[in-house]
Amino acid sequence: MACKFTTLSLLLLSFSLAGSQLLRSDPDPGSTDCTGRWVHIRKLPSRFNLDLLANCSDYPVYDNFCPYLTNHGLGQKTHNRSHSWYRTDPFMLELLFHRRILEYPCLTSNPSGADAIYLPYFAGIDALRFLYGVDVNSSAEHGLQLLEFLQHDSPHIWGRNGGHDHFLVMARPAWDFSQPLSNDPPIWGTSFLELPEFFNVTALTLESRAWPWQEHAIPYPTSFHPHNLALLESWFDRVRRSQRTTLMVFAGGGGVSSAPNIRHSIRAECQNSTTRSNPSFKACEIVDCSNGVCEHDPIRYMKPMLQSRFCLQPPGETPSRRSTFDGILAGCIPVFFEEQSAKSQFGWHLPEEQYGEFSVFIPKEEVVLKGLRILDVLMAIPRADVRRMREKVIEMMPRIMYRRHGSSLGLRSKKDAFDLAVEGSIHRIKSRLTT
Repeated sequence: MACKFTTLSLLLLSFSLAGSQLLRSDPDPGSTDCTGRWVHIRKLPSRFNLDLLANCSDYPVYDNFCPYLTNHGLGQKTHNRSHSWYRTDPFMLELLFHRRILEYPCLTSNPSGADAIYLPYFAGIDALRFLYGVDVNSSAEHGLQLLEFLQHDSPHIWGRNGGHDHFLVMARPAWDFSQPLSNDPPIWGTSFLELPEFFNVTALTLESRAWPWQEHAIPYPTSFHPHNLALLESWFDRVRRSQRTTLMVFAGGGGVSSAPNIRHSIRAECQNSTTRSNPSFKACEIVDCSNGVCEHDPIRYMKPMLQSRFCLQPPGETPSRRSTFDGILAGCIPVFFEEQSAKSQFGWHLPEEQYGEFSVFIPKEEVVLKGLRILDVLMAIPRADVRRMREKVIEMMPRIMYRRHGSSLGLRSKKDAFDLAVEGSIHRIKSRLTT
């Protein structure tokens, strides 16, 4: 218990120090012109963000997330000498994002002059009490306290554009916040995104649904968070030098039942695949990540991904996967089986028109129902095309990683996942307000 409060106290202190030094931080290269880029951070009571972290060990059914609060949500280093690798929990994105936006070069204290207003509300962490805690039967109330505050504290800020100029991060798939208000008894999830008053707010989620406009998916945080350009370029070099002795790898759980589905088909094909012409070349490898054993241990899956040409990214309980972004960091060409897994979601970070340049698409129906062999499709791709695709994957890496806070000027010259998320939010808000 003492350890928990020590961690939280240090976290609160570091946030306070970071905020007090904003005016002394170095501007990003080329960012002196903030026209059209001003962001105001809405001041919320701490019960909506930092106070929620005090409950980090209160949800045993979920996990004790206290260890993942360190380093502003990056988690603990994978080992003492690590400069870039952390045991990052993807659900700590709200904390990570909050810390990074304190360094955003175009912050303004004047909400009237802002192009966008950021709500530093830890929605996913607050949702835990509705998903696993004492308020599990009151999930339709998620967001009501925040709404009451926004409507009554400086109501002109919220009322100016009816919430159209506000955005927030919700570090869970949108499905977890989309329970219909009329469900009785409630099913899984909360109703935050179903509240009409929040329909105008831009919600940055780990996975978006296909139809509502208000949410947009941004990359899952991986474990790679370099703080200078040399570390990033060193990783580029390692990825390029890596010997790809495996054709394809699947890192994940599921697919162990006999019911027809894409994961079962992948496991069955992996068990039966051989490449007789080259005994030293492995056709397929499965990294079993069942029961969350891989989530905070990147060594388990990054080494196999570094040794593979293609990373299979089948949908699971939901279409998208954190593994997509882990694989890109390993220079492993993603293989998708439905467009909702990435192409229709992460357009700010992985432009839709470029998918054919860095990924392979195989319709899951062709594999599950018609017997198409994934191995045959991938083996038929010319080696020169594979090399070009890998270079494109490497080019994409900065766009899907979240660099460490306090990073060097050189690294800040490359837009990362955070930069593109803020840029995309501002663009969306402007387009919404001008239509």
